[in-house]
Amino acid sequence: MAAARLAAALLLLAAQVACEFGLLRVISQSGGIRGRDYCILYNPQWAHLPRDLSKVSLLKLRDLSSTQLCSYLDLPVEDLTNQIALVSRGNCTFYEKVRLAQGSGAHALLIVSKEKLVPPGGNKTQYEEISIPVALLSHRDLRDIFRRFGRAVMVALYAPSEPAMDYNMVIIFVMAVGTVALGGYWAGSRDVKKRYMKHKRDDGPEKQEDEAVDVTPVMICVFVVMCCVMLVLLYYFYDHLVYVIIGIFCLASSTGLYSCLAPCVRKLPFCTCRVPDNNLPYFHKRPQARMLLLALFCVTVTVVWGIFRNEDQWAWVLQDVLGIAFCLYMLKTIRLPTFKACTLLLLVLFIYDVFFVFITPFLTKSGNSIMVEVATGPSNSSTHEKLPMVLKVPRLNTSPLSLCDRPFSLLGFGDILVPGLLVAYCHRFDIQVQSSRVYFVACTIAYGLGLLVTFVALVLMQRGQPALLYLVPCTLMTSCTVALWRRELGAFWTGSGFAKDVPQTSWAPAPMSPAPPTDSDAPLSQQPAGEDLAKRPLPTEEAALPEEAGVADSARNHHSPMASTSSPTNGDQVQPSSVVQPGTSA
Repeated sequence: MAAARLAAALLLLAAQVACEFGLLRVISQSGGIRGRDYCILYNPQWAHLPRDLSKVSLLKLRDLSSTQLCSYLDLPVEDLTNQIALVSRGNCTFYEKVRLAQGSGAHALLIVSKEKLVPPGGNKTQYEEISIPVALLSHRDLRDIFRRFGRAVMVALYAPSEPAMDYNMVIIFVMAVGTVALGGYWAGSRDVKKRYMKHKRDDGPEKQEDEAVDVTPVMICVFVVMCCVMLVLLYYFYDHLVYVIIGIFCLASSTGLYSCLAPCVRKLPFCTCRVPDNNLPYFHKRPQARMLLLALFCVTVTVVWGIFRNEDQWAWVLQDVLGIAFCLYMLKTIRLPTFKACTLLLLVLFIYDVFFVFITPFLTKSGNSIMVEVATGPSNSSTHEKLPMVLKVPRLNTSPLSLCDRPFSLLGFGDILVPGLLVAYCHRFDIQVQSSRVYFVACTIAYGLGLLVTFVALVLMQRGQPALLYLVPCTLMTSCTVALWRRELGAFWTGSGFAKDVPQTSWAPAPMSPAPPTDSDAPLSQQPAGEDLAKRPLPTEEAALPEEAGVADSARNHHSPMASTSSPTNGDQVQPSSVVQPGTSA
């Protein structure tokens, strides 16, 4: 059984079709009209196209588009010497067409297709027999050629070289690293604040922040299985499910944009009036007018993108803004409680990414990666829709091949979210052990270096890369190395370095015991970080809690050795702690 599977994989490998984009230069035989380029798809295993147009001879295009060139009866009476034959796709193979054209003296073969362009493939033996180029041209471009230049035209086939590195990679790098850094910082700081202020007093229900979701190993396994199933379903039923994904993205991205802008809007001094009392869903909480305007703005932005999502000139800007907001919202909401959970999630998705990019080409009939096929849109899709779950930036370098269907560079949201969850965990751990953001900075830098390695691999291999193949080792190894260097690997692995939630009982001594020593009297080494943070009084509403190491300084300046935490009063509010004298109870 194993041998049969291996043989099948080898056969699929042998049947893989290499394809590249090229250009067809067209000019009129009568002259007077400037030449124009059209995109073609060719297989370099038949014959390579020259890179430089100046070294290519213009030849007459022989229009045989009314035939399919599947038999000798389709050949014209006059031979095709020093001409480029133009035929239609039919029921016969590419090899049968090109063998007849080459036997008749044709210099190259152009095949017109009314369907999506696919690579003109064959087998190794057939490739060795053919010495002329074979390329596909869309029927739409052929109609444009005849409309502009007539049927008497001269053509040349060539494949210009593209720049090795495009400047749009710099934009993608800045967006990705900035999102990971900002999301990790926000998630960590927000989590620490909630440990001190579990019941925050505010002037409206809209100020209640969403609770974070702790990810368990079972949730990780279920999530990965769902990803695999959804990816395979998209591969086979892309035209139907793509609209479901677009709808989910619109809903999630508008929610994320609202979550990102809400803290800023709440600081504005106007539109603070509330909705009157009512029984309507959501409105019964009496939200402020400014929050309703924000929600309307977020929905409007999403609807505009949804309507104009296929406008390549500017819609990508809205998609990137919504995508970044979605990633920040997910980094704030999803929380990995331990480094063990981080390692499990990253390693499982590492295998998932590598499998669907590098292994699935051996399992598909077309020889294409399932991941790349779904991310860029299947070649046989009738909707021509693209999945929005990517950051996309158009190519900035001027290249003739920009005519072809690959004007954007893409980076999936998973390549931001998965390492970003580890960065958020590192920041939370930094704050709890007061390590001056060592883990956070190191993991963010490691993510940036891993992304650079991904871009280099993309340039060298000239094919889609699984970014997690480079990002996961960089971030995991760096975080683990920092923990070993600081001798905190045990606490970092289990998350035991985190301070517990503020206790609800007093730590004041018994009435008959002497006064305990102050913080300055006790050695610092005898005070664990979690206990030291838990013993400090809760900050008042007027004095906001600092996010980092400043918490320690602020609490120490206002700290009394006999302070104790208070119990909730009325069941919904916590009052600040007060100083008590020896011999009294808190």
